Amino acid sequence: MEEIVRTNDPVLISYIEALLTEAGVIHLVLDTHMSVLEGSLGMIQRRILVDTDQSALARMRLTEAGLGKELRTP
Repeated sequence: MEEIVRTNDPVLISYIEALLTEAGVIHLVLDTHMSVLEGSLGMIQRRILVDTDQSALARMRLTEAGLGKELRTP
């Protein structure tokens, strides 16, 4: 798995998940329940990981959707 995005914006995460699902990219959102530990302050960012074999496709889809600035460098 490869991390492609790290953010604490729930709307952005939802949008990225929809884009990746539509493209058939296997993905995983980590640290979703960390807000319970931090007191819902949103300080701990969630990480979106994709299957390494689909990383290029995921990056292309997010870039096409105008989210290129959100991508982490490989």
